[in-house]
Amino acid sequence: MTLAIFDLDGTLLEGDSDYSWGQFLVEQNLVDVDLYKKANDRFYQDYVAGTLNIHEYLEFSLAPLKNFSESELDALHKTFVEQKINPMIHQKALDLIADHRKRGHFLLIITATNQFVTGPISKMLGMDDLIAPIPEIIDGRHTGKIVGIPSFQAGKVTRLHSWLKETGHSLEGSYFYSDSHNDLPLLEQVAFPVAVDADKTLADIAMQKGWPHISLRD
Repeated sequence: MTLAIFDLDGTLLEGDSDYSWGQFLVEQNLVDVDLYKKANDRFYQDYVAGTLNIHEYLEFSLAPLKNFSESELDALHKTFVEQKINPMIHQKALDLIADHRKRGHFLLIITATNQFVTGPISKMLGMDDLIAPIPEIIDGRHTGKIVGIPSFQAGKVTRLHSWLKETGHSLEGSYFYSDSHNDLPLLEQVAFPVAVDADKTLADIAMQKGWPHISLRD
């Protein structure tokens, strides 16, 4: 079965779910507002620049989850989706997903944003599976740590190849849609790489390599 692989933030979403989750926590006064906002902004700029320390960032982004029960987190996430995520989803993105679904393709999101944030979004978009950093949960509580390799930059390739071995899928005829130069390692692995509303670095490389460059913005 052909794989249709999608990055999430900046690709299927017009925005960044991880950064927006941090904004949401600040707006709800669930974290130290000044310190958290400054750190959240700094990490986002590091991501844009391609210099993000993913382990440091995940430690930062997962730490607040320790303070809530699973039921509290579920309720917070529902409000987060209503306020932050739904406005980021455009019809063109839904149409692209629907087109691959009609063609019988397997729909997969691979993202550097942790599974707590992205799991419900992936299900809402009708994906068949999700590869994302996995938060550690012990005795029903988040520990603030991750399990395994973060799916970021070359880590996306590592995690995808592990997933391919586990599931029996292959990259033959595969698609990957992304907006970010951080995803170049994976874009170079698939049969049909597609730049989506790309940053300048990726847009320039896509032009050089003859990759399609599309927009999913209404």
